[in-house]
Amino acid sequence: MNTLRLFFSLLLLSSTFLANGQIANENTMSVSIDGEKYQVPPRRIRIGNYWWITANSIKPDQSLRIWLGSYNNNDGIEPGTYLVVDADDPDTKENRKKVQDLTQYKGLAVIKYVKETKEPRMEYHVGKSQNNDETITVKKGADGSLEATFSASLAGTYWKEKASATVFGGVGRLMNKMEDKVITKTTGYDSAIDPEGNGYKKQLKTDTIELKDGAFKLKLTKQ
Repeated sequence: MNTLRLFFSLLLLSSTFLANGQIANENTMSVSIDGEKYQVPPRRIRIGNYWWITANSIKPDQSLRIWLGSYNNNDGIEPGTYLVVDADDPDTKENRKKVQDLTQYKGLAVIKYVKETKEPRMEYHVGKSQNNDETITVKKGADGSLEATFSASLAGTYWKEKASATVFGGVGRLMNKMEDKVITKTTGYDSAIDPEGNGYKKQLKTDTIELKDGAFKLKLTKQ
């Protein structure tokens, strides 16, 4: 792709950003992430016995995902307390035993947070839940919606795009990044924001990402 064509393609994508608002969504989410308020309407997706709640924004790209799962094959998210577990290895025998032996838990929960720290998607800060005996509490609201509260300490890692991915991906990789940003902007769903397995290298630096005073509300008649 020559320079002039690239310019006009990027200009078209930028215009799309400005022209399109995110699809209407009555759900709400608010949480403090390392002391900064993150307030974005979440979306929900059903995958097997797990509900995936995802709240995404751009400038910078950010994605907060919460998985809620139970072992009773129920079609919906049940009110109750969910045990937050290791995002990389959630469904272990030990975690299952905790849920099945301790009757206060409805199921398991996983939390993952991704934030773009250098544009365009060159570097990321990623946080994952651990086995810290943290919980997410889900209640049913007067209007039939589900309301949840949560706080968690996530294991933080840093990721940089590999030089080989930047060089060999070239203009095509850049265009894909811009297209993914447009998808996130217009639909509210994350699109290829996760750096793992996508041409990025984990750095040695680690830290903790603190989620505090988290709450979300899901209108069950809306997706």
